[in-house]
Amino acid sequence: MTLLKILTAASLTSGSRDLQAPESGTPPRGAAAPARLLLAFALLPVAAHAQAHYTAIGPGSYISVGVTGSAFQSDYGHTQIAGGTAYLDTNLYRRVGAEFEARFLRLDRNETIHQDTFLAGPKISTHARTWRPYAKFLAGRGTFTFPFHDAYGTYLVLAPGAGLDWRPPQRADSDYPSRFLIRIIDVEYQIWPAFTFGPLHPYGISTGLSYRIF
Repeated sequence: MTLLKILTAASLTSGSRDLQAPESGTPPRGAAAPARLLLAFALLPVAAHAQAHYTAIGPGSYISVGVTGSAFQSDYGHTQIAGGTAYLDTNLYRRVGAEFEARFLRLDRNETIHQDTFLAGPKISTHARTWRPYAKFLAGRGTFTFPFHDAYGTYLVLAPGAGLDWRPPQRADSDYPSRFLIRIIDVEYQIWPAFTFGPLHPYGISTGLSYRIF
């Protein structure tokens, strides 16, 4: 829209001045019309850059991918277990979005159990410049490998959670905000309602970082 206004203003200005009679002893003003049009075209890249910059930092959708390290209380024999998580955040508009995560908890003291989850669900977060608290409610599938790998089962998992992301300040030599988000903390409480030996309630924390790809 800005580009159209520049070209329209340039053409209207030059056209209106062409209709005026030149004063004696001065060159016709219509002769300056090509120069004005050239100036308008020269300003196009500047206007386009300004529009692109506004879009990059303005409200709207975005997609980011990230990784975290996770530590959980498994709720199976009070075993503490750790591992890694990969996640994808999509924001539809400002505060409303969704999160998809795949968590693999396979590091415990005796290396006897595994808890893997593949979850997705809605996420609500603030659109602050630096600090971004959020809340989410995920659901999906959990795979539990029993001690000594004797058996495994697949179960429904529900997982409310909340956390805090932090975006580093914009660099002084850059016109664009940082694409990195530091996941300061993510807290998740899982419910496995149909676990073989009764409902299971693992809970834990994660920390890591993400990168905005769109």
